[in-house]
Amino acid sequence: MSAEVETMFYVREVPWHGLGTKVEEAPTSKDALELAGLDWEINGMPVYTSDGEQIEGYQANTRSSDSKVLGIVSSKYQIVQNKDAFDFTDALVDEGMTYETAGSLFGGKKIWLLGKMPERYIAGDKFEPYICFTNTHDGTGAVRALMTPVRVVCNNTLNMALQSATRAWSTVHRGDIESKMRDARLTLELADRYIVKLDETADRLANAKMSEGEMKAALDKMIPVAENATDRQKRTAEKAKEEIIICTLRPDVAQFLNTKWGFLNAVSDYVGHSEPRRKTQNWQENRWGTIMTVHPLLTQAAQLVGVKQ
Repeated sequence: MSAEVETMFYVREVPWHGLGTKVEEAPTSKDALELAGLDWEINGMPVYTSDGEQIEGYQANTRSSDSKVLGIVSSKYQIVQNKDAFDFTDALVDEGMTYETAGSLFGGKKIWLLGKMPERYIAGDKFEPYICFTNTHDGTGAVRALMTPVRVVCNNTLNMALQSATRAWSTVHRGDIESKMRDARLTLELADRYIVKLDETADRLANAKMSEGEMKAALDKMIPVAENATDRQKRTAEKAKEEIIICTLRPDVAQFLNTKWGFLNAVSDYVGHSEPRRKTQNWQENRWGTIMTVHPLLTQAAQLVGVKQ
């Protein structure tokens, strides 16, 4: 399935891949759980050899809705149900957070919830911060919380959020509501620190001039062309550079024209929103998978304008 999305919901704004259930108002956690297709549980089942002998020390995480095996994990692995994740995020609702998106990726192996916090202003520009919570059911990761300016609507933008966040938090839920509240307050504290730091960085970059020549030089480093490159490869590289320059003129970026902040936002805009003129059958997976999963352009751009990673 496109963008590895199995099920999801989103509030109002249709994601680029057009998948999921659209709702007009932010739902309650119970409704969000159902709309996101996450109203199932994980059961730890014994693992057997083909000869019927139980393999000690391991269990199969299976999904209650279809008995699908999502991963083989250690028997010491503590299952964190989807409902537990929503219980945790509910602690933030009273602080002004609303559910924006949530869903299942890779056939249920990974799930995410996205909470939208009250709007702030970064470098004089309105900024809508999000707190992203993720969990895996195949044993490959912990429950995580992070602050991000990226609206997560698929695995690719989720990876972008994980890589771009400078402050993140992780935990294993154990059903202790009081502990969850303390953790929630800690998450908010980290989120506020992230925003303050982002505002400081944005202000510095918004006041740092960057000429068109400097932008082109930066793009040459970000999108190099080998001496033995074909004409098609050269045209593709030049087209990408031109589109990033065009992004500096878009309404939401143009106010920072000829600054490092404007350049960084233009690269982010290009990576997150631009579409190729010729769409092949699998252009979404190829383009978003190769650019945003690793996301070298945005990482390189940040480094070139002086953002410490």
